[in-house]
Amino acid sequence: MTIPSREQWETLYQGLHIEGRAFIDGEYRDSVCGTTFDCTSPVDGRALAAIASCDSADAELAVAAARRSFDSGVWANQAPAQRKRVLIAFADLLLANANELALLETLDMGKPIADALSIDIPAAANSIRWSAEAIDKVYDEVAPTPHDQLGLVTREPIGVVAAIVPWNFPLMMACWKLGPALATGNSVILKPSEKSPLTAIRVAQLALEAGIPAGVFNVLPGYGHTVGKALALHMDVDTLVFTGSTRIAKQLMVYAGESNMKRVWLEAGGKSPNIVFADAPDLHAAAEAAAAAIAFNQGEVCIAGSRLLVERSIKDRFLPLVVEALKAWKPGHALDPETRVGALVDTTQLDTVLGYIEAGKADGAALVSGGRRVLEETCGVYVEPAIFDGVTNAMRIAREEIFGPVLSVITFDSAEEAIAIANDSPFGLAAAVWTADLSKAHRSARALRAGSVWINQYDGGDMTAPFGGFKQSGNGRDKSLHAFDKYTELKATWIKLN
Repeated sequence: MTIPSREQWETLYQGLHIEGRAFIDGEYRDSVCGTTFDCTSPVDGRALAAIASCDSADAELAVAAARRSFDSGVWANQAPAQRKRVLIAFADLLLANANELALLETLDMGKPIADALSIDIPAAANSIRWSAEAIDKVYDEVAPTPHDQLGLVTREPIGVVAAIVPWNFPLMMACWKLGPALATGNSVILKPSEKSPLTAIRVAQLALEAGIPAGVFNVLPGYGHTVGKALALHMDVDTLVFTGSTRIAKQLMVYAGESNMKRVWLEAGGKSPNIVFADAPDLHAAAEAAAAAIAFNQGEVCIAGSRLLVERSIKDRFLPLVVEALKAWKPGHALDPETRVGALVDTTQLDTVLGYIEAGKADGAALVSGGRRVLEETCGVYVEPAIFDGVTNAMRIAREEIFGPVLSVITFDSAEEAIAIANDSPFGLAAAVWTADLSKAHRSARALRAGSVWINQYDGGDMTAPFGGFKQSGNGRDKSLHAFDKYTELKATWIKLN
């Protein structure tokens, strides 16, 4: 893939029309109250757009549109093969507009433009396409019955789905939910993060162009405590799907209980252990992976390998390799195609990250490298990836999700101790194990309380494997056929035969 130069991206930006309105029932419209909030780029502080600040009144309109479209059957009653064709056209439009969408993603939340163009947008399109391709290949069941009975087990779309998505992978995370939700015949209201609403607003028009009927896909930008809360409490929303912090996930469960007991599926925080045993097959590869696991996307990743557990006998040999590998992950202007670490999403997140770095020092951990704000002359929000040594699992930097490029190095002396440290966390999203011993790898994978475990790699898998967590990392699964479970109801039909 040829990635345009920084100058070409700047030229594209100058001609870019940025839409900031909500998308309800097939058209863009201002919020009911007419209020907006400013969207400012963390890349260089430039003002991007005024965004509609939706609230409960807008939620009422969007839910009503979604309910009408669902009850009419205009989408839900289409043959799966027809929904497939429309969604594949939608995926094609995402790719056809990849440069525009990548630029919006980078300007909005600060990720390197090369990552937005080569990872985020293709992954978003692929997730739509994968769900579309799968939907006419998922069969219902016939129960084993007596000769005079017929038992059918069928899947039906659940109805109106509200999807609340995070700011770190705005379009990709949205499409992880849009793909199976739309493929199974539901109507959807997407609530993007107020920190990164631009691609969600833009792709609503592309969905309409692809043939998704008006009212089936709606987008409500705004704040969590206003429009997000309104959707979570709405009596006519059947399912709420969410990716974000554990704190907000817990609150959404309360809202569901206070309203209509809507289904709630949550993908929440993580503090993932990356365990390197002394017999790891390639320490250099492990070090490169450890650096990428904390620096990619500025560490703003729920599965970031933020706890690096290293067997004591190799720590003095391995840690310098990680420090050296991390030198390749230097912050740079996010529109420069050579940049690997872009800007943090905003100054609030910068203060959070720098606050944890100071907490690590105060708790007695040793800052080995990085940890400073840089490139202030750009008016952007950039920080060096940081490595702390001498960390214990009791320290805040080892227990709390930072959502930034801060790596905690913890030593262990045995496999049992490594597993105990890894599992000593309220989170259980992901983990990795580096060992040449196949039995140790299997035993460790079974013992780790995490939804994903990678062996001799970090962040493996594709759309065929489910993604989600144990414990306070949430419930339910994105990706794979298991994701369809979140957007369908199982119906048992029992027929008496004459």
